[in-house]
Amino acid sequence: MNEFTRRVDAREVRVGIIGMGYVGLPLAFAFVDKGFHVTGFDIDQSKVDMLLRGESYIKHIATRAKSGLFRATTDMGELKDVEAILLCVPTPLTVQREPDMSYIVSTTEAVTPHLRPGHIVVLESTTYPGTTKEVMVPILERSGLKQGEDFYVAYSPEREDPGNPDFTTARIPKVVGGCTEEGGARAAYLYGQIVPQVVVASTAETAEAVKLTENIFRCVNIALVNELKLVYSKMGIDVWEVIDAAKTKPFGFMPFYPGPGLGGHCIPIDPFYLTWKAREFGIATRFIELAGEINVSMPEYVVLSLMEALNDRGKPLKGSRVLILGISYKKDVDDVRESPSLVLMDMLVAKGADVDFHDPYVETIKATRKHSALAGRSSVELNPETLGRYDAVLIATDHSCVDYGQIVANAQLVVDTRNATKNVTQGRERIVKA
Repeated sequence: MNEFTRRVDAREVRVGIIGMGYVGLPLAFAFVDKGFHVTGFDIDQSKVDMLLRGESYIKHIATRAKSGLFRATTDMGELKDVEAILLCVPTPLTVQREPDMSYIVSTTEAVTPHLRPGHIVVLESTTYPGTTKEVMVPILERSGLKQGEDFYVAYSPEREDPGNPDFTTARIPKVVGGCTEEGGARAAYLYGQIVPQVVVASTAETAEAVKLTENIFRCVNIALVNELKLVYSKMGIDVWEVIDAAKTKPFGFMPFYPGPGLGGHCIPIDPFYLTWKAREFGIATRFIELAGEINVSMPEYVVLSLMEALNDRGKPLKGSRVLILGISYKKDVDDVRESPSLVLMDMLVAKGADVDFHDPYVETIKATRKHSALAGRSSVELNPETLGRYDAVLIATDHSCVDYGQIVANAQLVVDTRNATKNVTQGRERIVKA
């Protein structure tokens, strides 16, 4: 351990990060900014080529390729040249909404032939408690090396908030839990070089549970305000005004906001990792599953609100032209993972609407497992003439750079799911909250 900390302090420990996405890429650059040599691994050659050219495929992340400390590769054989291996790979759900461990398993299998004494391997992907020790360690020990003696394994959950300038990777405390005490200590010391605080959990399972708890907390509270939106809407009360007033209380309240559904790779998925694992212990997670049901139902509520608003104007949804404003799952980023906008677009197309989208951050929709029929659609230009051609504009993502006053002034109907038009004073008769 003393030799390891000396090498970390001297920046002699080279870091390898597998998965150059929304988690792995900013993590790599956080290490680079602190003077570490970093190798980024990814199976997508086009991403690697862009990184080597000093270009970024994630708009809010600037590369450090020209620093001399970072390089990218698809060759897993180069793992032999690093001492710390950090896994930042996807953990989606299967179509049966069960944990899909294929990325963790295949990546761990790819690491195993290159494992050598002294390696520290850390999983960052969100998963159920027990994954690191029960899934990863047995695969790694096929190398003939023993965890806790020859190499070390730990879990440290990612805490990325894409596009949030106030909380970048290097400003967010890290939770670390080792499969052994020394594994946790090594991972904690390494991460301590790039973040303001490291919280050492007693076990890897505890650290895995921390991540799930963080995201379940958000999921449940978003479900609560989504349900309140339905109730207050029937009463003629604006839920956003209620929340804005309630958040002035300096204690006992934290604001969450309703929307058209959940997006991103965490909140729509992670709670189900715990519900699945809980069944192993004979426990039904009814509260979590109810929250999931409420959040999943929100796109249906939005489509119904749009249908009713069009009907009030003497127009059926079938055959109507609808512009979806914002295709990314949250404002000011280009991340479309699990975006409710894609769900809305699919639903509207299925009901016979003629649907386009505009998003200043997303030029073209790429193929996804759930929304392959939308692949290739491109963002339309946003101007007064374009807006006037649509029967309705559906605000699904509230990007900051959009002029919502212009939207309302030129659209025939605006269905606002994000309260983006709250400061618009002219033309409010054309706005419907959903």
